[in-house]
Amino acid sequence: MNTEPLLIELGTEELPPKTLKTLSDAFTAEILKGLLESELIGDQQLQAATPFATPRRLALLVTDVAAAQPDQVVERRGPAVQAAFDADGQPTAAAQGFARSCGVEVADLQTSKTEKGEWLSFKLNQTGKVIDDLLPGIIDQAIKRLPIARRMRWGSGSAEFVRPVHWLIVMHGKRVIPATVLEIESGSVTRGHRFHCTAELTLSNALDYERLLGENGHVIASFEKRQTLIKQQLAATAEQVQGGIAEDQALLDEVTGLVEYPNALLGKFDPDFLKVPQECLISSMRDHQKYFHILDADGRLKANFITISNIESKNPMRVKQGNERVLRARLADAEFFWLTDRKQKHESRIEKLESVLFHVKLGSLLDKTKRIQLLAGKIGCKIDADNTITERGALLAKADLVSNMVGEFDELQGIMGHYYADLDGEQELVGDCIEQHYWPKYAGARLPSSAEAQAVALADKLDSLVGIYAAGEVPTGDKDPYALRRAALGILRILIEQERALDLSELVAMSATVFAEHQAFVVDDSVRQQIVEFIRGRLVAYYQSQGIATTSINSVMACKPDSPLDFENRLKAVSAFSEVAEAADLAAANKRIGNILKKQSAPISDTVDDALLTEAAEKDLHQAIETIQQDCVSLFDRGDYTRGLQQLATLRTPVDNFFEHVMVMSDNPEQQANRLALLMRLQQLFLRVADISLLQN
Repeated sequence: MNTEPLLIELGTEELPPKTLKTLSDAFTAEILKGLLESELIGDQQLQAATPFATPRRLALLVTDVAAAQPDQVVERRGPAVQAAFDADGQPTAAAQGFARSCGVEVADLQTSKTEKGEWLSFKLNQTGKVIDDLLPGIIDQAIKRLPIARRMRWGSGSAEFVRPVHWLIVMHGKRVIPATVLEIESGSVTRGHRFHCTAELTLSNALDYERLLGENGHVIASFEKRQTLIKQQLAATAEQVQGGIAEDQALLDEVTGLVEYPNALLGKFDPDFLKVPQECLISSMRDHQKYFHILDADGRLKANFITISNIESKNPMRVKQGNERVLRARLADAEFFWLTDRKQKHESRIEKLESVLFHVKLGSLLDKTKRIQLLAGKIGCKIDADNTITERGALLAKADLVSNMVGEFDELQGIMGHYYADLDGEQELVGDCIEQHYWPKYAGARLPSSAEAQAVALADKLDSLVGIYAAGEVPTGDKDPYALRRAALGILRILIEQERALDLSELVAMSATVFAEHQAFVVDDSVRQQIVEFIRGRLVAYYQSQGIATTSINSVMACKPDSPLDFENRLKAVSAFSEVAEAADLAAANKRIGNILKKQSAPISDTVDDALLTEAAEKDLHQAIETIQQDCVSLFDRGDYTRGLQQLATLRTPVDNFFEHVMVMSDNPEQQANRLALLMRLQQLFLRVADISLLQN
């Protein structure tokens, strides 16, 4: 098969830097999917694809792409031979209609044999389509599927993309494939760096792309290579002032998406600014200027920064001084906010929360603060928290939202509150409650450390979740404007990973009670249950992210444990149980038991009458259950599910013998009911942990 490397490049205005990597990954995946489905590449070529992404281009190079699809023999099956010919051997209407649909005479049809009989068939040698006919459609489809929140039009055209498109390359080896994409015709001309290379660059071969851009265009086309170079430059530049760079992948991705030819420059600022909390200075550098801050060996901020320039300046000192001048203004603003905020007590800001709306049905941020304070106190009593500290921390938790600093740097919420509380002489745990009640901020992030901070964090998340959900704004699909899924996951992580044995139903009921007491906002029982199910539903994703088998998760979920910590303990036991030799047979037996019991319309007792046991196998099973019942129940009551399941695993042999030798649905109604009761008793023992039958799936 004739194959050549394939290059596709979309040349654009500067693409959004924060989403450049996502766009590149999606563009690559969609093009490869189209090529694979069109049979222009095989699975082995998927690993030979090289994506390129810079501010001005999305591109992809795939080696060994076929010039055409392979030819195929297409077989169509028609009516059965019996129905195709009458008693005289003449073709019926069915046979004639099938022949016409194939464009041939009945005599040109063949017959094919299957297990179900003989059929008329028609075989056609179908020539594969050439790449020129297939590729434009593949590119169009890939572009339509890109994750672009808002597309734009430019000029007088009707094409829509995330940014205006100016050039297009579609080359198969040395040949340009004719294509029109987003109203741009394909060619072999690319463009280099906006400032370092003003001339157009013409490709003679798809394989020359990366080299030509690097050598002649001042462009490092590979996102990964460009990012690696930036990392190296950052480390080497920071060493010049005996410092290091804190890990910040989001900033690194964004800066990589801003430049095509990175050049690190070291800058400095007035050390007097270090009197301002370093988080404020870091936010000024990172979020506003996209600068990298430098830390000393003890993790303290140094009066230096690194900017990644997109040009190799003839006068780098001038560029450095320009960046220093801009940063000085930013840091001066941060210093002003800090000094201004310090002029008042943190507690004095609480009343200002009345003017900030939290939700039209749920009141202001002051209303939310009062609810959090009440709820945190109730939760704190359950986990042995100091109520004075808990309620004080809850009262001050949201006050920094109306401070000057957080008004400018909203990502510092909680952090600034901690600083202001410390300045006012509040206890350290109060400051922890203020800062940590937002934790965890994202998946895998730190959790609140103290019982007091955990109580406030749980109260804040529950208040938002219960209130917003009850107000009718339930998350749908990928829309979750109030981040209720994140709040639910945060609740679960605190309860599980900090080992707090609290029930979801009780927590939701406590929050609903606070709403009723504080604002006469009623959350009825059905909505409460929906909220509990919503929170519990996040457990699936939580455990799947840890690599736990979905069958194990579902088996525990079927029992709907109310305590997430109890769910965790059951899941550990089930995961261990699923590895033992007896698990598969007992899972199959439980499934069989479940199917038998589901078919019964009348209520089934779990009381077994010894006198009705006649078969040796049913007597043995009953005796085995009697022997371990008390120990199992005791273990389950203590939450020792692992040892309890180990005990139940000993039932494998008597269970197998029972199903081999005993007819459950006996003709004797009393005997049948007794055997069903025996199975019910066995099932109930297993259901104290999980629905083991689901492990079979």
